[in-house]
Amino acid sequence: MILFFGTRPGKPETKKLFNSTCPYCQQQGTLIAISQKNYFHIFWIKLFKISSNTTIECNHCKRGYYEDEFTEEMKRELFKTTN
Repeated sequence: MILFFGTRPGKPETKKLFNSTCPYCQQQGTLIAISQKNYFHIFWIKLFKISSNTTIECNHCKRGYYEDEFTEEMKRELFKTTN
């Protein structure tokens, strides 16, 4: 019997952060949060989430921010939009 199992990424989810300001270029409303989740699968059927990764990018200056670089304003806006 052959058993196919492993991990694979899910579809990325994007959210626009309207009330957050980019710390680099000081433009408001230009930030987009991109969330990527990784799932464990058997026979290409997702069973459970094993990790997630969120980055934020500014559409004006193209600066990217990882989770440890998020400002309090970014965190507030991101968690407000996910709930």
